This record gives sequence, C-alpha cells and structure tokens, in this order.
Amino acid sequence: MTSTSTPSTWTIRSLLAWIAQDFGGLGISSPRLDAELLIGAALGLARVKLYLDLDRPLGPDELAKVRALVVRRRKREPVAYIVGEREFYRRSFEVTPAVLIPRPDTETLIERALELLPAGSPARVLDLCTGSGAIAVTLAAERPEVQMTATDLSAAALEVARQNAGRHGVTERCVFLEGDLLAPLTAAGRFQLIVANPPYIPEAEIETLQAEIKQYEPRMALASGAEGLSHLERLCREAGAFLEPGGAVLFELGQGQSDTVRGWLEAAGFTDVTAHKDLGGIERVVEGHRPEG
Repeated sequence: MTSTSTPSTWTIRSLLAWIAQDFGGLGISSPRLDAELLIGAALGLARVKLYLDLDRPLGPDELAKVRALVVRRRKREPVAYIVGEREFYRRSFEVTPAVLIPRPDTETLIERALELLPAGSPARVLDLCTGSGAIAVTLAAERPEVQMTATDLSAAALEVARQNAGRHGVTERCVFLEGDLLAPLTAAGRFQLIVANPPYIPEAEIETLQAEIKQYEPRMALASGAEGLSHLERLCREAGAFLEPGGAVLFELGQGQSDTVRGWLEAAGFTDVTAHKDLGGIERVVEGHRPEG
C-alpha cells in the first residue's frame, strides 16, 4: 500500500502480509489477526471467505476502504471500535467508544454464574456496570428462564446494551436502568444473583496502560479511586440488601485485590466467600453468599 505500488498489484494475500508486517513493526500485539479483521470488515468478508479469496486482486475502491481502517489502527484505535463489534462467549456484541470492550477474563464470571443458575430454574439476576450488556445478554441467552436487570451510569452505554439484547433475542427478558450502581433499584425487589464488572483500576495507573485503552476506552468504566477499589467497596457494603436469602454475588476485580474484597464481603455478613482464577491464574472473580433465613 505504498505510493509506488499500483492497486492492481495487490491481492488479499499480499495485503494481509503487508499490513501484518507493518502492524508488527509498530508493536501492535496481534498484527496478523488485526489485519484479517480489518480487511474482512472493509471488504464485507468473513474470515473464512477471506482465506478462500486470498489470491483475488483488489480494486482501487477496495484498497481505499482497507487503507482508511489501517490508518485508524495505526493510531492505536482498538480493532473492536473500528469494526464495531467484539466476540464474547461465542457471540458477537456491538461495541462503541461508549462502552468497555468485552474481554476473555470476564468469561470467568460467566462460567461461575452459569454454575449458580441451574438450567431450567427461573431466577432474577442483576448486572451492575453493564456497559455493552455482554454479561447480562450472555446470561439471558444461556439461561432462557432468567430475568435480567442491568444498570449503568451511561445512557450511551445502555443504548448499546439494548441493541445487543435485540441482536441476541433477549430484549423481553432484560430491563436496563440508568443510574449509579444500585441507585436505580429502590423498587426493583431482590435478586438470586448479583454480578458486576465494575471499574477497578487505580486512577494513577490509567496513564501506564496501552494506548488502545487509555486513549480510547471510557475512563469512567476503568478507573475507581486511588486504589481502584471505590466501586468494589460500595458493592460489598450495599449489595446484600438487594439479595434474596441464599443469594450470591460475583464481582470481577483486578490482580491483587481479592484479599481486600473478600474481607469486605465477610465484614458485610456474606458467607462462603471464595475467589475464582482466570485462565492466567489471577484471582479474577470473588463470590459471596447471603445467609439463608
């Protein structure tokens, strides 16, 4: 895609190789995958179709579409925002700069939530800081008997979550409320399970993160006070009032935070407080139960 190249010289294969090499030289962590996703988005091709057409020559209009997306990625804009979606727990979710990009770490929370929600058993579940709705929509899709309520402080994020609920056919079982954590729920009753992926990064650490995160993802979905624990402390203190007896909470958190959060849950009267590790061995989710009776 240099100025000395003529468009007729480019095939999907050569373009993939050039972009992957360029991204790799810039220190982008997954250069080949990013190249595949951007070319596929620009040409309207799924990855399988992309590989079936590797030797197809590309015309000037197609090259221009790819070039526009490559320019954005070279500025470190996340691929998920460029293509407008991200896969999470085997489903594709719409994402915009109004929401945090769903990450594989959060699937640890999903797996444990599904264990706590037996198939075929009705339940009311609350998802706090829902963002794109990835957690709420996934749980509703995996458990057709579950009724979801989800809250977020951002009206723009909630609009994305509603779009994702519609995309996956669970709109009728998902209620989205705007407000700060549990604040919108005064008349919402109680739940069998409360889940949350709140902000948990210390304010001072935001500037040390990858450019893709610190420059593009919403700061309000990332940072939580000086130690990254402000939201989690509130959740530990306030969530019990919204749980049915015997109900449980699952909170995602950052590396090194589980001991503190477990202590807060125990101080708030939760029992069977445990931590669950993600695939990297980090204690990523803390669980607690409200006593029966």
